[in-house]
Order: sequence, then structure tokens, then C-alpha cells
Amino acid sequence: MPNPSKGAIVGLGVTPMGKIYGRRAVDFAAEAIALALDDAGLQKSDIDGLLINANIPNDMDPRTQMVLGLENLNLINVMSAYGSTAGSMMQYACMAIREGLANTIVLVYADAPLSPSRGAGQSYAGPHRFPLGGMTGLRAAYGNFGANPEYAMAARRHMALYGTTEDHFGTIAVGQRQWAQMSPWAQMKAPMTLDDHHNSRWIAEPLRLFDCCLVSNGAVALIVTSVERARDLRQPPVHVLGYAQRSPGDNLNTARHPAIETGAKHAGEAAFRMAGITREDIGTCQLYDCYTYTVLVTLEDYGFCAKGEGGPFIADGKLGPGGALPTNTGGGQLSGYYMWAFTPLSEAVVQARGQGGIRQVPRNDFVLVSGNGGILNFHSTLILSRHAAGG
Repeated sequence: MPNPSKGAIVGLGVTPMGKIYGRRAVDFAAEAIALALDDAGLQKSDIDGLLINANIPNDMDPRTQMVLGLENLNLINVMSAYGSTAGSMMQYACMAIREGLANTIVLVYADAPLSPSRGAGQSYAGPHRFPLGGMTGLRAAYGNFGANPEYAMAARRHMALYGTTEDHFGTIAVGQRQWAQMSPWAQMKAPMTLDDHHNSRWIAEPLRLFDCCLVSNGAVALIVTSVERARDLRQPPVHVLGYAQRSPGDNLNTARHPAIETGAKHAGEAAFRMAGITREDIGTCQLYDCYTYTVLVTLEDYGFCAKGEGGPFIADGKLGPGGALPTNTGGGQLSGYYMWAFTPLSEAVVQARGQGGIRQVPRNDFVLVSGNGGILNFHSTLILSRHAAGG
């Protein structure tokens, strides 16, 4: 029997995603929050807490409160552990509600890196995004800046150690594209085959274009409140049963089996323990997928298969539609949209509510959600459920 709920998600707002120009991040944030309020059946005056996920340009700061017109807040913060932040924010929100520091808290991520004059690759991988002083500058002089080459080295090491193949990565990408074709929010709807994956251009070997996440303009907002208050609101509450974080630090340090072992192992074990369930109870996974490799290594560290066996584990298509472990059912960040950990978290809410339409999974009692930041440096885990305590 699951342990008591720590809080409940009662509102979800997702803006249109992709190449939507002429709007600032805060404009997207305002729209997402308005959508989440309408979804929950709440008014702006009901909100007394605001948690902002800082983006790369850092143009979402505490002054966003005034732009959004939120007043008399008991809690406000801007948080960043990069792609693991949404899980950290949820933990913070639930603890604040439990301690009576706030009653109804908005969590929001918004970004607008794309412009007509700058493509997706330049938006996140260009040198204008990263400080280039000291040793970082030396690496950049050889072309090593941004996340792509670092994750490529991680994937290559996994391949060298365990025999993981390009087919394994491609199977993940193809499955998520199949899910994206069922999601109204997804950016990428064109069919994809394994050959399409293998024929896509190299980004940083062994990672091809379809191994890498999208870049999106848009925003996602969620509203969290107490379990008691959630019962009276418009949507079926999604209960937060477990949460945990783990930050390995420098995951390229050779003393730490670099880029092969992540924080998912410890964070996952702690979250399962808090929730009072096991992996066997999980009906769907919503995993951070900045790259196909990230999905594979996260599944290993959560214990769905042994270390090094991620490739054979997913080879039968079990992550895709009709599979035994449906994963990233909105297309994830590879084919859906890229809003850091708000991408898997938003789809987890949809699935736990049972509102996925043709992509709805049959087992939605317990949903596992991961966040990953940096080069596998930071990790957050959430366990969500449509059941309250003892459900």
C-alpha cells in the first residue's frame, strides 16, 4: 500500500511549442500559468507561491512575479539544477505546503531561445551560451563546448564497455517518435524508421541528429496544493508519493565510473522507499531524454535491468506503443518538446489523470519521472499516482 501523499498536482498548462517567434520567455510563462489556473478551476488570487525554473539566459528572475501580476506571495524562488530542477521544485513545493508556508504554488519553466536568425544548434550549443575562461576555454578551443560532445563520449564509453549499438539508440528514438505522433503537443510528427535514424547526420559521434533533443520556445506550468484542497478542484488530483535527489558531482571523474553511473540509482531507491512501492508497480516511465543514451543509462540505474544490459533490454521495443514499459509517451524531448524536466513531468500528469487519449497507457496507477542536469551531474526522481494514500 502506498505511503501518504506529500502533495497534489491540480493544474497543468502547456503552451504551443517550437518555432514560435516574437515572444519573450515571460510571455510564454504568463500563458502557461493562465492555462494551468483554468485547468484547475482556480483564480490568480488563489496563488500564494511561485517557483521559477531558471533557464539558460537567466531571463526568468524574481521580478517575473510583477510581470505576471501575482501578489501577496508567501513563497518565491528561482531554482536551477538544470534538467533536474522540476523534480527539486516539486520536492520544495510539497515540503512548503506540508509545513504551512504556502497553500497553492505555481511551478513554471519558460524559454524562448529560437529566433528566425538562429537555429536550434546555435541556440544551445553556440559559444555565446557558455563561459569560455580557464580550462573551459581550452576545451572550447578544440571544439568541445556544449553538451553534445560530452554525452557523445558517455555513449561511446557505454558502447565500448558493454557492446551497446547504434540500433539500440535508434530503437529508443523510433519508439518516442511513434508516441509523438499521438500527442497534440509534439513538434515532430513525421514517421521515423530505424533506417531514418541511421541516415540522419552526425552531431557528435556516436550521436546522430535523432539521438538529440529538440529546442523549443514555450512554457509549462503546474499548480501544486494540499491533498485536502485538491479534492474540491476541477481536475482529478495527481498525488506526489515520492521524491528524491542525487548529485554525483563531476560525473566525468575517472574515480566515479564516468558517465556510466548516474544519480538515478540512489535517487530512485530513495523515492521508491518514500512512496512505499517497487519498480514492479510502475506502469509508465517519463524519463529525461536529452539524448537517447540518457534514457538507456537511466533505466539501468533505476534497476529495470542490470548495468550494461540497457541495449538488449529495450531492443524488443518495450518502450514504444504497445510495449511492456511505455516510456516518454508524449514523444519526450526527442520528438515532443524540450522544456527541461517539465517535459516528462507534464506527460506524467496527463497519464496519471488518464487523459492521454489514444496514447493513454493501460496501467497509470504509478508513474516514474526523472530529471537530469548537466552532463549526468544532477538527478531528481518523482513518483506520481492517481491514488491518494492507501489507494
